[in-house]
Amino acid sequence: MPKFSDASRNKLKTVSTATVATALFKRGFRIQCIQDVHPLSPNQPTMVGEAFTLRYMPAREDLNKIDVFRDRSHPQRKAIEECPPGAVLVMDSRKDARAASAGAILVTRLMQRGCAGVVTDGGFRDSGEIAKLGFPAFHHRPSAPTNLTLHQAIEINVPIGCGDAPVFPGDVILGDCDGVIVIPAHLADEIADETFEMTAFEDFVAEEVGKGRGIFGLYPATDEQTLKDFAMWRNMKGR
Repeated sequence: MPKFSDASRNKLKTVSTATVATALFKRGFRIQCIQDVHPLSPNQPTMVGEAFTLRYMPAREDLNKIDVFRDRSHPQRKAIEECPPGAVLVMDSRKDARAASAGAILVTRLMQRGCAGVVTDGGFRDSGEIAKLGFPAFHHRPSAPTNLTLHQAIEINVPIGCGDAPVFPGDVILGDCDGVIVIPAHLADEIADETFEMTAFEDFVAEEVGKGRGIFGLYPATDEQTLKDFAMWRNMKGR
């Protein structure tokens, strides 16, 4: 799994998915946002980590009985125990929330193992319990039925689609109150540096607009005075 630097990880924890989406758009990436997923709690931390993936396929009844969980090689169970600390488990549930992708026990295990978060384009059962964990978790909606009723876990750590976004193992996943975005692994450090700088400027702009300043010449910074004011602001704020 490709690694990005701790410095980049820490920078991405301070930026928004919206800012990253703009940086990716500049490079021609338009479908990196995982669609129709939501944080289970409005107070959960920002999620940053490399993608470790689990792929579900439509369940075939004779192969998806309850006793499959006794098999330690079952892909869902293996994914929970093998997702590396600092990584995000991303599940391709085919945008089908009629059955759960996982529940509170498995998500708690990810948290205790030091993983950075979990996201599915389906749903979680025990969603209220998961929301209380203080662990970054994103899904489409709550879902009570066991995954076995509709989803057959078939493969781990392979390229997947999640909410119409392509996710390759090692891509960097960022999640906040606006949703989840996928940063191609080879761009992660570059995007982290750029969006960190973009965020400083946007914070400056927000302060200026809050004081009543107009956006022309300020956002974008087409006036020379804006750049001078921003430099003074950064020096004053230590940014």
